[in-house]
Amino acid sequence: MNEYVKPNLKTLGMFLKVFCKWILVALVVGLIGGLVGSAFHLSVEYVTNLRISHPELLLLMPVCGVIIVFLYKITKTEGKGTNAIISSVHFGKDVPILLVPVIFIATALTHLCGGSAGREGAALQIGGGIGCNIGKVMKLKDKEEPIAVLCGMAAVFSALFGTPVAATVFALEVCSVGLIHYSGLVPCSTAAFVAYGITRLFGIAPTHFAVEAISLSLTGVIKVIILAFICAMISVLFCELLHFSERLTGKYFKNPYLRILLGSVILLILTSLVGNMDYNGAGMGLISAAVEQGQARPEAFIMKIIFTAVTLSFGFKGGEVVPTLFIGATLGCAAGPLLGLPAGFAAALGMAGLFCGAVNCPLGSLVLSIELFGAAGFPYFAIVCFISYMLSGYSSLYKEQIITYSKLRAEYINIHPE
Repeated sequence: MNEYVKPNLKTLGMFLKVFCKWILVALVVGLIGGLVGSAFHLSVEYVTNLRISHPELLLLMPVCGVIIVFLYKITKTEGKGTNAIISSVHFGKDVPILLVPVIFIATALTHLCGGSAGREGAALQIGGGIGCNIGKVMKLKDKEEPIAVLCGMAAVFSALFGTPVAATVFALEVCSVGLIHYSGLVPCSTAAFVAYGITRLFGIAPTHFAVEAISLSLTGVIKVIILAFICAMISVLFCELLHFSERLTGKYFKNPYLRILLGSVILLILTSLVGNMDYNGAGMGLISAAVEQGQARPEAFIMKIIFTAVTLSFGFKGGEVVPTLFIGATLGCAAGPLLGLPAGFAAALGMAGLFCGAVNCPLGSLVLSIELFGAAGFPYFAIVCFISYMLSGYSSLYKEQIITYSKLRAEYINIHPE
């Protein structure tokens, strides 16, 4: 019997040693990620409230744009974004530590002047940069550094949304579609919960929406399937328009200063034509109105797509996640009543479905929907996420994401999104 016990004890000791190491790494990453994430959350919230109180700050958009370009120039972090973080996970590429303060400041400036962007995409960059550099300081091995990057992504995402479980699953799922590094479950979840705890110490409330789900029925399932199809199509439209506008501006406006100045003018004209600031900034207020009050303009999702495409393709910084949630919420709110679904519940389904279609993360999207809306509508959220995932094809917000396995059959394809 000893011949079996001894190897098992030896193996157990090895696993405990690695477990303790990852707990230590995750605690450090979660602590720093939580502190930086809290500061980032409070900063963006402050400049957003400042812009709402002083609409004339929109006129500073050209000035903020020039400062953003200058910051990236002097720190030599041009072209570094969420795709660079994903590449770091895949190929072990270094993430410059200067990216952390630069994307922090650039995103705050974008929100101050009314650019249509979110925070969570920037959170992935901040967290990835923190995790990568902590991994180097702690002398992690080459195949361990990507897990540290994922820990950082999960930590800061959790700090901003207040959804530690969704942050964990999303970080593990977003880099390689169809492949999850389960070795990251313990470190990423530890970092995410530590960061979440830090935000609570600062009094930052987790994001949550009050929504009433409908009872499960065949007619309800059919209606949600149709909504899932719509979400998938609009997610493809959003991703493709975003990438097309990036290619177009990069081709015809080589000078980044000129490009961002032109983008500022376009955004100011668009805001003037609309006559309000509903599509400037992240738009969390309108998301809440769509989900909790069932109120949204029918054209809101189209306008947000346009504003976000202009903002990000012309050089302003921020994330794509909250705009995606905005588009999904207002789309669902508008389409739901036409399908016979309550507007608020349809808005919640639209958020989950469009987010899933845009990032190709069905499990992360499902867990996120539970943490945001509760588990009452779980079957419907599962339906909308899974169908939107499949029907959105190989489009994605992130060009460096790898589609490891086919969405159509059990086949290894290993391609980048189209």
